[in-house]
Amino acid sequence: MNIWVNEQIDPSGMIHACIASCNESQAQDCHESFQKNLTENQKASGWVARLRIVDSWEQVPVNALKLD
Repeated sequence: MNIWVNEQIDPSGMIHACIASCNESQAQDCHESFQKNLTENQKASGWVARLRIVDSWEQVPVNALKLD
């Protein structure tokens, strides 16, 4: 099973937003939204929107919103 994990990460590596989903289309939409919501100042200072795939819920950060 693939689980898509969307994260907005600040320059220090702290996750500020995290949504996990088993639905690839939903995950892609969320990733695009995360990227669009980063301001130019945030991007310039090192903020990133990351989409990664994991294979178990144990690999998803505890604070994530989990969508099935």
